[in-house]
Amino acid sequence: MKNPTVVSKSLRVQQWREFWFYFSASKTAVAGLIFLIGVVLMALFADVISPHEPAEQYRQFAKVPPAWKDGGQIQFLLGTDYAGRDMWSRIIHGSRLSLLAGCVVVVLSLSIGVLLGLVAGYRGGWLDSLIMRVMDTIMAVPGLLMALVFVAILGPGLLNAMVAIAITYTPSFVRLTRASTLTELNRDYVTASKMAGARPMRLMFISILPNCMAPLIVQGTLSFSTAILDTAALGFLGMGAQAPMPEWGTLIAENRDLMLSAPWTVTFPGIAILLAVLAINLVGDGLRDALDPKLKRS
Repeated sequence: MKNPTVVSKSLRVQQWREFWFYFSASKTAVAGLIFLIGVVLMALFADVISPHEPAEQYRQFAKVPPAWKDGGQIQFLLGTDYAGRDMWSRIIHGSRLSLLAGCVVVVLSLSIGVLLGLVAGYRGGWLDSLIMRVMDTIMAVPGLLMALVFVAILGPGLLNAMVAIAITYTPSFVRLTRASTLTELNRDYVTASKMAGARPMRLMFISILPNCMAPLIVQGTLSFSTAILDTAALGFLGMGAQAPMPEWGTLIAENRDLMLSAPWTVTFPGIAILLAVLAINLVGDGLRDALDPKLKRS
């Protein structure tokens, strides 16, 4: 007779192998994952990697072009901005703020969305109608516009921008969780749990929620990339992170007047946003292929 613990561990290993098999079938997803891991490591070890402090000013080297261009300096690989600050160091430290913003937005919106979606789907009735009508109202307004309204009320700042963006993302998680909950409620294992006397809280969070996680993980990954974009957009509009914080959108806003005279000051932060968002989207596509049984290839 096999030990149940050994059997459970073996099953988990088999599930991870199956997941990696389908995920790694997409070479672009693997490439995106490798690049994303690099960005995360860069953010974690920014203090070690960056050659200069992000706010350190070298006035005598203001608007120095990248090192490979005429007039460039080797100590300023991607050039400097109007205040003589090293662009490479500011982009490295900006990855911390952008990734942090994406994580906070996804965690907040996912947590609230899952809770409301589970309650709406499980309870039904007037409570379901009330929650969904509120979500429909939020979704009726363009996300970035609503985020701007909330930030205008709360005041400019990175924290308020993250909260505002999280509010606009919550309805998508509520709707997805509710739909998955309604599907799972008709499963035999839920009926058996009810007959065994399981309480509603146990049914929702122990029985139903784990079986709803696959689409939520995919949605959370894709929302992570759009959260970085929206945070950068609010920073560019002056409603997100405030200077001298080196958030990527704020870096572009700080140097937009130099777009023609010193284009590298806006080009490189823009490329950083592009590559990070692309990598996250590629990972999200790979997760969708690996977690959705309908998309798995035989």
